[in-house]
Amino acid sequence: MFQKIKRYQFLFEELVKRDFKKKYKRTVLGMAWSVLSPLLTLLVMRMVFTQFFGRSTPHYTTYLFCGNLLFSYFNESSSQGMSALRGNAGIFSKVNVPKYLFLFSKNVQTFINFCLTLCVFFVFCVLDNITFTWKFICLLYPTVLLVLFNIGVGLILSAMFIFFRDIQYLWSVFTQLLMYFSAIFYTIDGYSPTVQNLFLLNPMYLFIRYFRKIVIEATIPSVYFHLLMLADVVIVLGIGCWMYKKYNHKFLYYV
Repeated sequence: MFQKIKRYQFLFEELVKRDFKKKYKRTVLGMAWSVLSPLLTLLVMRMVFTQFFGRSTPHYTTYLFCGNLLFSYFNESSSQGMSALRGNAGIFSKVNVPKYLFLFSKNVQTFINFCLTLCVFFVFCVLDNITFTWKFICLLYPTVLLVLFNIGVGLILSAMFIFFRDIQYLWSVFTQLLMYFSAIFYTIDGYSPTVQNLFLLNPMYLFIRYFRKIVIEATIPSVYFHLLMLADVVIVLGIGCWMYKKYNHKFLYYV
């Protein structure tokens, strides 16, 4: 795979550049929207939810920003990844190139946006009197896994979108439901242990919880927590790779 990416490096770089230009075409602020968009969303959520959930939650702005940051990255990456194949059908239907390159280019673009917003998040941590410790290095673990998880979800969605156009509407409803079950603006401390364990079935909650444990609580999650996150990524990425391998030649007949 890496040899093919290196072989088509020029195409890959051009795809990333094209995606950036297309996203910010005819906008006054350009890439600044990568930072402004999540910040404006954070502002709205903070105004709405502070009075209901944030009164007793330490560092609630950081708590809220953390959840919004990770979920927005996932939502953007999966939504754009869904149309990666369909949107580039004019290229791979005429030229024999690895089809996963189109998905990877989308993920590179969304990851850069995520990194820009992550820098702003760290600034907010300073303003919120968060103590930076060596444990912040552990944030690399959920970040890498989230990138791989987004690629896996993108592989699955882009393949399904070729055959079933309805998936875009179903996914929109699903992500909205997933957002409410990811404890972005509320805590789960008031629920019973059984209900709290059910949240562990949500991969996005695991990523968000990991970030909060490191940043706000300054504690490293358990080994079980690490393995659970890894298992989710391996399963999703494995399914995505299998779908691309199995239906690779059928994509041309449905685009």
